Amino acid sequence: MNSFRTRILLVTVLISCALKAQNKPNVIFIAVDDLNNYPSYTKAYQGAITPNMDKLAGQGIVFDKAFCQWPTCGPSRSSIMSGLLPTTIGGKEKMTDEKLQERAKELGTKLLHEYFADYGYKTLAGGKICHKHVPEGSVDESNGRGSFTAGLGRMGVNYKSEKTSTDWAAVEKPDNEFPDYELASWGVEKLEEKHEKPFFLMLGFLSPHVPWYVNKKWFDIYDKDKIELPPYLKNDFDDIPQFSKGANIQTHMPSTEWAIKNNQWRNILHAYLASISFTDAQLGRVLKALDKSEYRDNTIVVLWSDHGYHMGEKNTFQKHSLWERAGKVPMIISAPFLNKGKRVNKQVGLLDMYPTLLELCGLPKNNKNEGRSLVPLLKDVDREWPYSVTTSWRGGNFAIQNDRYRYLIYTNGEEELYDHKNDPNEWNNIAENPEMMSLKKEMKMSVDLKKLENTLIKGK
Repeated sequence: MNSFRTRILLVTVLISCALKAQNKPNVIFIAVDDLNNYPSYTKAYQGAITPNMDKLAGQGIVFDKAFCQWPTCGPSRSSIMSGLLPTTIGGKEKMTDEKLQERAKELGTKLLHEYFADYGYKTLAGGKICHKHVPEGSVDESNGRGSFTAGLGRMGVNYKSEKTSTDWAAVEKPDNEFPDYELASWGVEKLEEKHEKPFFLMLGFLSPHVPWYVNKKWFDIYDKDKIELPPYLKNDFDDIPQFSKGANIQTHMPSTEWAIKNNQWRNILHAYLASISFTDAQLGRVLKALDKSEYRDNTIVVLWSDHGYHMGEKNTFQKHSLWERAGKVPMIISAPFLNKGKRVNKQVGLLDMYPTLLELCGLPKNNKNEGRSLVPLLKDVDREWPYSVTTSWRGGNFAIQNDRYRYLIYTNGEEELYDHKNDPNEWNNIAENPEMMSLKKEMKMSVDLKKLENTLIKGK
C-alpha cells in the first residue's frame, strides 16, 4: 500500500511539474570560450567584425560591466553552473564535471540545467559548458565537445611551448571540419525539431580559445595593417607589488615585449580577431535558425564568456589575472518580452545568471544561489545597483569591483587600487595613497571577506 501511495505521489509531482512547464520560455544558453570584450557592440575595441553578436545586442540588453568570478575556464564555469562562488565550490581548478555535480549535491543544490529539468524543461547540451561538457547523463540530449586544435594538433607555427597550446596561424582546413561549425549545425537541428516541452539548450563554442587556428578566409576579412593595438605601458609594473607579478603573470605565455621584438603583436591580434569572427558566424547560423523556427517569439537567448583575455596589455597574452582585462566579459540577455537595444552600466557577475534565468522563466528561487537576479536591471537599466562584484584567484587573492574602482588584495596583504574613471588602463596603482584608506575599507565591507579568504581552492 505504501509503495502504491508513493507511486501515486510521484506521478502527481511529475504532472505538476509538467503543468508548471507549460508556456514557459525556452532558453538558449551560449558560451564563447576566452572571449574578452572585443566584439564590436561592446564599443571597447575598434575593428572586430562581429555582425551577429552586434545584432543580438541590438535585440537584447547588454551588460557593459559584467565580470567573471575566477579568471580561468574551469572554476568560472563551475561557479556559473552551480550558482555558487568558486570559493564555495572548492576543489582543484580542473574539477571534473562529475565532481562538480557531486559537490553541488553535497552543498544541497543542483547545477543550472538540472534545476530547469526538475521543473519540466528538456535539457540539451553541446560543446564546452562546464570544464569539459556537462556531467554524463545529466541532460536529455548531448553532442560532446570536440578538440581545441580541431584535429590539427599542436603545430607550433609561431609559438613553441610545452606548457601552453598558445599559437596562431591561418589554415586551409574548411569551416565544416571545426568543432564549432559542427556544434552550430547541431544547434540548428535542435531548433528545427518539434519539442513538446520547453527546452534549455546549451551551446559552448570553443573558439577563440587557443590555439588561434581558423581558415584563412577569416584572416582575409581583416586588413592586418589597420588592426588597432591595445594600450600598453612598458613601465606599467613599476608601481605594483612584487607578489602581484608572480600571481598574475604566466611566464610561459607570450609577453608583449617578446611580441614587439619578434614583430608578432599584430599577428596575434589578427588571429584572435579572425577566431572571434569565425565563432560569430557560427552563432549567426544558430540565431538565423531561431528566427525561422516556431520558438522565435518565446525564447530567451543568453550570450556570455567565461572570462576575459589580455591581448598585450600588462605585458602578456593570457587570462589568469585579477586585472580588469582578464575579469571583464561580454554578456547579453535577449528575450521577446524584454527591452531591445538597452545597455546596463552597472557591475554584475556571471554568478548572477543562474537566479536571473530562474526569475525570467518563472521558476522558484534556488535559495542556495550566491548571486542575485538581474531582472530589476532588465526592467530598468538605470536603477540604483550598489552591489560590488568579486573575482578570486589562486586561493586568497581577489579583486573587488564597484562602479568606479577595482581593488586587488593579495594573501600577503599587498594591494592594488585603480580608478577606472581616470585610469581605464589600470596604469596607476593608487592603493598607497592615504586618501584612499576609507574607500578601501568601504570596499572591503561591501563583500563577505571571510568567505573569500577561507577558500578551499588550491589549484593554480
